Amino acid sequence: MLNFARHSALKSTSFWPCITSSSINICNPLIPVASAAPQTSVRKKAAINSCKMSTAAGPPPIAAKTNGIEKSVWVEFIQLALEVKPLNLGQGFPDFAAPETVTKALAQACMNDSNVLLNQYTRGFGHPRLVSALNKLYSKLIGRELNQLSEILVTAGAYEALFVTIMGLVNPGDEVIIIEPFFDCYVPQVKLAGGTPVFVPLRPKKTSGVTSSEDWVLDPKELANAFSDKTKAIIVNTPNNPLGKVFKVEELMMIADLCKKHNVIAIMDEVYEWMTYTGYKHVRMATLPDMWERTITIGSAGKTFSVTGWKTGWAYGPAELLKGPQVIHQHSVYTCTTPVQEAVAQGFEIELERFGTPDCYFLSLPAELEVKRDNVVRILNEAGLNPIVPEGGYFILADTRSITSKIDIGGDPKERKDFRFVKWLSRNRKLQGIPPSAFYSPDHGHIGEDYIRFCFIKEDENLEKAGQILLELKKDIDAGRV
Repeated sequence: MLNFARHSALKSTSFWPCITSSSINICNPLIPVASAAPQTSVRKKAAINSCKMSTAAGPPPIAAKTNGIEKSVWVEFIQLALEVKPLNLGQGFPDFAAPETVTKALAQACMNDSNVLLNQYTRGFGHPRLVSALNKLYSKLIGRELNQLSEILVTAGAYEALFVTIMGLVNPGDEVIIIEPFFDCYVPQVKLAGGTPVFVPLRPKKTSGVTSSEDWVLDPKELANAFSDKTKAIIVNTPNNPLGKVFKVEELMMIADLCKKHNVIAIMDEVYEWMTYTGYKHVRMATLPDMWERTITIGSAGKTFSVTGWKTGWAYGPAELLKGPQVIHQHSVYTCTTPVQEAVAQGFEIELERFGTPDCYFLSLPAELEVKRDNVVRILNEAGLNPIVPEGGYFILADTRSITSKIDIGGDPKERKDFRFVKWLSRNRKLQGIPPSAFYSPDHGHIGEDYIRFCFIKEDENLEKAGQILLELKKDIDAGRV
């Protein structure tokens, strides 16, 4: 409590809080000054001006490393969806129920009176039951026995797995090769680590009519030229988002040979590992000769069990490489949600018992999605939008030139065409996709700007509604009403 004399001095001061009494600190009246000697008027004015300057300057600037990476396609288009309320085929999540095996397990974990600790902190690098299940699954898949304590790290979604992997492996000045199109978090994460992204695009062998993601390939010479003595890592997403490309073993071997030649780490984003369609097979980089030692693989419970809101992912790889990501994780997130990890673990245990049978979710989900994919291909064809038929994943790209060449989509001419078209379609036809050029570097954005990305892990009813919107648009264009 202030004593009476100081309280009186505060009340009588005409400059609050910048008081000029010689017994009171100029910018903080609760702290007495060391000397009570009288001040000259000049000193008073200087003190007042100094105080005014300090309050007007504002806070220090934010970290320079955040400059230039502020923009996010998701922030922009989620906000647009909230404003115009379109049929949203933009964001990549299911609009149908997740399997009961995991949802019931989560409910039971939260209400488990016999083990109340399931609502408390668990092991920082991964809930014991979950890392045990992951160990059994991936030891089987990659043909080597993993150490569940040192070679598996559970994270807050694949997003965090990518972040801690990049932050834990990349030093300032290192170069990181990124295959385009890429999930848009790769670039800012590399930059935050002080690294320099080096881009190598998949290029289409054909661009007219109905094509396949298989038609998009790497130029071997362009890829080889991207490697240098500064290259620390390469990031590869297979099956690829947004393209749906499933890299063949020959393509992965080409990348692997370059990694071994230049002593480079392969960061493999394999979150869509279970979603490949008839005639195509997911190949894990870690299974190729001499690649286990230099590969970190990223996985996702959100994609595997259709529970994207649970934000549970993992990274697995050799203990020597995983040490860096573990350190970043323990000093940021530290530990992930216990009951969610418990539920995912139980889900894996059930699917391991069903493994290889039609009842296994790892087989039933892609079978369901393949039907949806084929339906969307038909819808797009009928609407005059030539699709790129995906080999895997749950996204599809459609060529928009048949529309954008005939109508005025307006918008900011400084923006790429696909951004302007997606906004036009959302506002004028109440259907939302995502502009694919967001998945490219500025120099290569033109490769994606003639397309729109749609997500087809949606209820059939909503896919049909999207088809009706696109057919009506085609009719209106043909009739000159747009």
